[in-house]
Amino acid sequence: MTELSTMKDGVANQAEASDRVLQILAEAGRLFASKGFEGTSMRDIALACGISKSLLYHHFSNKDEIYARVAVGSTLELYLFVRDRIPDGPPSQKIRAFMVATAEYFRRYRWAWIASTTAFWNDPDRQRHKERLTRRDRFENFLRGLIQEAIDAGEIRKVDVPMTGRLILSSLNWMHRWYNPNKSATPEQIADTFFDMIFNGLRSGELVELPAAEPPKAGRRKSR
Repeated sequence: MTELSTMKDGVANQAEASDRVLQILAEAGRLFASKGFEGTSMRDIALACGISKSLLYHHFSNKDEIYARVAVGSTLELYLFVRDRIPDGPPSQKIRAFMVATAEYFRRYRWAWIASTTAFWNDPDRQRHKERLTRRDRFENFLRGLIQEAIDAGEIRKVDVPMTGRLILSSLNWMHRWYNPNKSATPEQIADTFFDMIFNGLRSGELVELPAAEPPKAGRRKSR
């Protein structure tokens, strides 16, 4: 076997292992979200994945490790998943790819997303919470970098970068609360529509002059 073939096999094995880990995390997340941590066993997870318990233990030593990966690791997996799907090209299209890839991750690993979101606010473990915040900030900063690129390239006007990032992420992060998989639109199509609304705005092509907003009235102080 040539060195090149060995390298290709190694890459393929790593990709297969990564897909298997993501599958385990997704199925475990679904079970944790529906049955709770105590109500979910390693046997349940293995059955849901269609694998043996020995293969499950090959990837994870125990249920606590799986839960920690769902609660903390999903944020890292999301970052890597999205980062690897950002193409070369105009910065605005990178933002679009960011949104669509985030939605794709949600579609593929929906229950892991839900369990991770639940754990984000309810997990009492302070160390895991600190790790989640660190990884969340890295994900947000990655998006903010793309927004700043688009501003520097003149593709979008000068806006508040952190606030724009929150707007984009808010449109995606709460999709699990209302998204219906039985509807025709996929999460990726929804994210693409969100991008169009955010990037191109809601105005029609015709310029409409809007009435000036009245300034808020100052409250009257009571005399003492």
